[in-house]
Amino acid sequence: MSGFGFVFPGQGSQKLGMLNDLAKQYPEIKETFDIASEVLQRDLWEISQTDGENLLDRTDITQPILLTASVAIWRAWQAAGGAKPRVFAGHSLGEYSALVCAEALEFRDAVTLVNRRGLYMQNAVPVGVGKMAAIVGLDEAKILEICEEVAEGEVVSPANFNSIGQTVIAGNSSAVERAMAACKEAGAKRALPLNVSVPSHCDLMRPAAEELAQDLEAIKFSPCVIPVVQNAVAAMVSDPDTLKENLISQLYLPVQWVESVRAISDSGVKRLIEIGPGKVLCGLIKRIDDEIVCTGSENPEDFQAAIG
Repeated sequence: MSGFGFVFPGQGSQKLGMLNDLAKQYPEIKETFDIASEVLQRDLWEISQTDGENLLDRTDITQPILLTASVAIWRAWQAAGGAKPRVFAGHSLGEYSALVCAEALEFRDAVTLVNRRGLYMQNAVPVGVGKMAAIVGLDEAKILEICEEVAEGEVVSPANFNSIGQTVIAGNSSAVERAMAACKEAGAKRALPLNVSVPSHCDLMRPAAEELAQDLEAIKFSPCVIPVVQNAVAAMVSDPDTLKENLISQLYLPVQWVESVRAISDSGVKRLIEIGPGKVLCGLIKRIDDEIVCTGSENPEDFQAAIG
């Protein structure tokens, strides 16, 4: 396949003042935020820049803001005459950004979807009941084995296979704590609790998935004009019905990011650009496949360098 691809970040990449410098040069940034703000009847640009009401990290606000940021950069890329990528992939929430840019999903529909997705996820598990933790330096198979051993009737399982040697687990708080302790005993370098309010990508999210499925039924999807590697299956998907099915299962199945990056690499693409704030995915990709070169796009210098 060769060429280059785009990867789109998920929750955790948001930061105050994101895209500010890029917006000064490309009107498409603010125009895209204006559309999303109109859909949700909230000034998402203002929240992303000042966050006077402490909403930036609230999942039902974070998700549409990050989606909008990625789509805004894509529109600026198109306006600047950037070349067409060969493949897209998004990490968790970032998959929605990928589908919008691949013309499988209308932007306005996506803004509404991810806002509701955030609400469904938050409502599925009361605050304090769920937890996520990053396990560093332990084999994936061993982590899975430990989760099964310490569950004791509760939920705990791998949620994100982020990179070689870094796996995130999720589930009931007490079960996650037992798994963290067991992973340390088994030789993990670190077992770190994450500062998140929702235990994503585990069975506790099945109620959220059922609600999301109802919303997805009413939304029209189109075949992807650029292939999208979906998280749940780590494979390129274009068929609209399959895209929807994988978005539903994505909520309670682990993010197969390691295998997704390998699928991109196996297709021949060795250059990736992270379309969104920060370079979190570039850091993960470097630990998965050192033959892939990944760069950012958030500031004018990186953006111009990426366009070439």
